[in-house]
Amino acid sequence: MTVPVTPRLLLLPLTRTVMARRLETESFTLTLGGPGGPLEVHFGPEWPGDPLPLFPGKLARLAPGQEEVAGSFIAVHRDTGDAVGQLGAKGRPSAAGAQEIGYGFNPAVWGQGLATEGVGALVAHLHAQPDVYAVTAETAVGNPASARVLMKLGFRQVGTGHSEDDGPLLLWVHRPA
Repeated sequence: MTVPVTPRLLLLPLTRTVMARRLETESFTLTLGGPGGPLEVHFGPEWPGDPLPLFPGKLARLAPGQEEVAGSFIAVHRDTGDAVGQLGAKGRPSAAGAQEIGYGFNPAVWGQGLATEGVGALVAHLHAQPDVYAVTAETAVGNPASARVLMKLGFRQVGTGHSEDDGPLLLWVHRPA
């Protein structure tokens, strides 16, 4: 798998090993494969945030011998080796080529532009896939910072929705120029 790289982040594949370890303990360090070779990655208790309850299901859906969760990444700060977020595709693209994404970053790095950087790299990575014609996302109305990330990246709000977990939602789409 190609590792998307930004000036401050590496997007390393989310793996079975990482999820299993996080379900066992809050803080740990693992050696993961980076673009330049092995990389020590530090996972603090705040990582991955809201996606943590999804890990058991993700593990259960991995085929025997499958190590990576297709389209899901760990955002690793290049300078520190800290896991600062988790982002990726939600399932497979629709028949029309729309790929939904989700993302979350540790509160300690909010306001530093890392989410915009990481999500931008994810969107570029997805648009490079032959079966993806649009990238979509949902943000909670009560989370304007997440909406700002998408607006900075050229997403357009195309509607509203609702979820039991997040309440009222804004629906977004990004198409390549």
